[in-house]
Amino acid sequence: MDYDALLWLSFGGPERPEDVRPFLENVTRGRGVPPERLDEVEHHYQSFGGVSPINRLNRAAIEATRAELEIAGIELPVYFGNRNWHPMVEDVVAEMANAGVRRALVFSTSAYGGYSACRQYDEDIARARAAVGDGAPDLVKLRQFFDHPLFVAAVADAVRTAAATLLATGEFRLVFTAHSVPVSADAAAGPPEEGGRRYSRQVSEAARLVAAEIGATGYDLVWQSRSGPPRIPWLEPDIVDHLDTLRERGVRAVVVCPIGFVSDHLEVVWDLDTEARERAAELGMAFARAATPGTDPRFAELVVELIREHLDGTEPRKLSAFAAAGCTVNGAPCAPGCCVPAGRPRPAATAGSRPAG
Repeated sequence: MDYDALLWLSFGGPERPEDVRPFLENVTRGRGVPPERLDEVEHHYQSFGGVSPINRLNRAAIEATRAELEIAGIELPVYFGNRNWHPMVEDVVAEMANAGVRRALVFSTSAYGGYSACRQYDEDIARARAAVGDGAPDLVKLRQFFDHPLFVAAVADAVRTAAATLLATGEFRLVFTAHSVPVSADAAAGPPEEGGRRYSRQVSEAARLVAAEIGATGYDLVWQSRSGPPRIPWLEPDIVDHLDTLRERGVRAVVVCPIGFVSDHLEVVWDLDTEARERAAELGMAFARAATPGTDPRFAELVVELIREHLDGTEPRKLSAFAAAGCTVNGAPCAPGCCVPAGRPRPAATAGSRPAG
């Protein structure tokens, strides 16, 4: 089937101090987040000059992907749109329609399933097409890639590079992190017949694959960046709490790998490079953080491979037995009842199965 563009779809982030508050209001709209919580997070952003690195890193990854597409002889213009900040996806899809794009592939910057990591991007696509109306291009979102060999290899090499900075300390503990979500949301992350929990299961599998690639005999998977009322259980343990536990066990050095993220943004540079690093220093633990894979040249190669699966019918390259899920057309979810956010009922087709929360 013919495609005439690629839409690079991401989360978005502020690029000026005055952008921070409206960006945060976009992110939390309709969620009942109290103003004092926004004040706290705004302070995190302003500590870095009110600029998130995510847009800059996305633009660099897009340029690398354009170069890989040219090498591969694939003529696809690449457009960049975001969920929460400019360039907004609705505006970009309108631009694509005006340029004559009729059918485009979509690369979303998350490797995993789950509501925020996958299905919400489906909703972004559907919302943007609805905003454009009858002239909107067909949009086909590429699959999840947490178990792609290029993703695993890039993350593994980042861990090796970080570990090399700690060689003088001797042994270290490898700790993988990903963004926490409510336990009820994770239970809904996947078709009920598969037992849900697609997000945490996929993150766990990615961590296992990377640990195996580097020959790690032991590692931990923990979580970061939780928000919301304390009464609502989220995936645990938190990375900072886990550092306390490791120190009690006599661990003196850690390598932290943010395997749940493809690029650095504020939740990486604040939660890990600031809070976790500072706590490790207080505990007398050596600390190294592995780079995210979006700046690795293999990441652009990965995107082109995902594109070839649609252009040429190339067989998906995978290192796990998980289904190659996540490919959607025009925002339709990949499976009925898959990745329904907490608090929303599952579609009638799945009535009687595991509840969303």
